[in-house]
Amino acid sequence: MPAIKERVETLEEVLKECAKNISLLSISQTQTDRELRDFKGEMQGFKDEMKDFKSEMLDFKSEMKEFKDKMLKFSEESKEDRIRWYKQWGDIANKFGTIVEDMVAPNIPGIARTYFGCEDLDFFGLRITKKNLRDKSRSREFDIIAVAGGVFIINETKSTPRAEYIQDFVETLKEVPDYFPESLEKRIIPVFSSLYLPQNVITYLTRMKIYAMAIKDDTMDLLNYRSICAG
Repeated sequence: MPAIKERVETLEEVLKECAKNISLLSISQTQTDRELRDFKGEMQGFKDEMKDFKSEMLDFKSEMKEFKDKMLKFSEESKEDRIRWYKQWGDIANKFGTIVEDMVAPNIPGIARTYFGCEDLDFFGLRITKKNLRDKSRSREFDIIAVAGGVFIINETKSTPRAEYIQDFVETLKEVPDYFPESLEKRIIPVFSSLYLPQNVITYLTRMKIYAMAIKDDTMDLLNYRSICAG
């Protein structure tokens, strides 16, 4: 009997231990199931966030495309605006050049009379286009031509005086007889005019034996007449 009793007690211990382990396994399984559910929930949340992120990226790409389209359109419009602006500026510049010529022209007869003894002009022309008599394929425009007796005045007017303009005028003077053969029998008086001539430009014109005409006091006058005469 004692042996049977011991076996029964041992069996009871074993059963208790099994029950305990089963209980622990049940608790562990429950915890695992809960963790799995939590993990699945987190994964679903992550998937939802990724979906939202992808949606935001699509919106961003769409906005970027729209922005690029607008920038391209703006660039094209700006190019058109620049072309239009350059044309308008060119028109204004040309018009301003004509205005300067119109301001210079009335002063030429007075200059001719005061400095070169021309009481009456035999010819006075503004913006004259002439063909080259040596080469009929060539022609050019002369701003002002004034002729009186033995004097042939040729005037070049620029709204902005530059050295290259003066040099071009020097080259033109060499060809004057090819356009006006009558000038060969006269004294050619070259005059370079602008509303304002800085001193360095006046000095350069004097060196080239070209009269500098610009505003002095309340009228236009030759600024280097004495210097050229003294030279």
